[in-house]
Amino acid sequence: MSQLRVAVIGCGAIAVRRHIPEYANNPNVKLVAFADPVIERAEELAKQYDAKAYSDYEQLLAEVEVDAVSVCTPNHLHAPASIAAAKAGAHVLVEKPMATNEKEALEMIEAAKANGVMLMVGHNQRLMPPHVKAKEVLQSGRLGKVISFRTSFGHPGPEGWSLDGRDSWFFRKDEAVMGAMGDLGVHKSDLIRYLLDDEVADVAAFVGTLHKEDTAVDDNATCILRMKSGAIGTLVASWTYYRGEDNSTILWCENGVMKIGTDPERQVIVELRDGTNESIDAGAISTNEKQLPSFVIDEFVNCILNKQEPSISGEEGLRSLQVILAAFESQETGKVVAVK
Repeated sequence: MSQLRVAVIGCGAIAVRRHIPEYANNPNVKLVAFADPVIERAEELAKQYDAKAYSDYEQLLAEVEVDAVSVCTPNHLHAPASIAAAKAGAHVLVEKPMATNEKEALEMIEAAKANGVMLMVGHNQRLMPPHVKAKEVLQSGRLGKVISFRTSFGHPGPEGWSLDGRDSWFFRKDEAVMGAMGDLGVHKSDLIRYLLDDEVADVAAFVGTLHKEDTAVDDNATCILRMKSGAIGTLVASWTYYRGEDNSTILWCENGVMKIGTDPERQVIVELRDGTNESIDAGAISTNEKQLPSFVIDEFVNCILNKQEPSISGEEGLRSLQVILAAFESQETGKVVAVK
């Protein structure tokens, strides 16, 4: 089969560090076009990959024949760019959060269905080897039922990650719409749903801007989640872990505890009530400093080639988004919010 013709819309940090190199490493892909309002970024990449550069993604979609598109734009453009790509007949991989509200997410899902293309959301945490291994352990039944949990994702913020540093769109409310919760919290709502194979029923949350100056987006959130199974736990997202970054999850179960990402040398630790204590070798979780393969691109490409529905579908992305939307509603109303 000939190579998939792929375009990347938005040439910021996530595109340059994850999507583009992973497409370039995939023998089934040819990168054919790049779009970014900062045309120089698109041009530089186009030169590198012998592709075309555009400042406007609509023009790209009108002029270049593409099989698939990665949408790596600021949050407020995720929906319009994804819908435009679907209408152009391209399969869509969109960064998280898939949209800024439920209406947009539903329109994206509908556009993909109407045009017979696939929609996948870049929730890479569920593809990271320690998380895959942890789910296997849970499904084996050794730990019994999950009773309570905590999952958190905190780092110093987008300043050191984004190509624009402190001037990044991440801090502009009209483009980002949400801050640490959209950047990190939605990763963890997706992960806990995946690990527990369960949906979030209710959310109570404190979400605020505690330390980042001159921005209206949230930099910290602490949420209490109740799952449909009855398990309860906390989800924390923070852009102010200036030291002591955290991307860990702990599950307290009937027969013991499983710790994921709490120790860089021991990624999955299982401690049972009978005194058994084992470390399970399971690869590692990516950090901003140590970028490991995300597996997202390979999964996307494989799904297209094998005509398989992606495990991280638009519907999955929507459910994970609904959890953080409920957290914002809880902050605004001071009430416990039922997740739709």
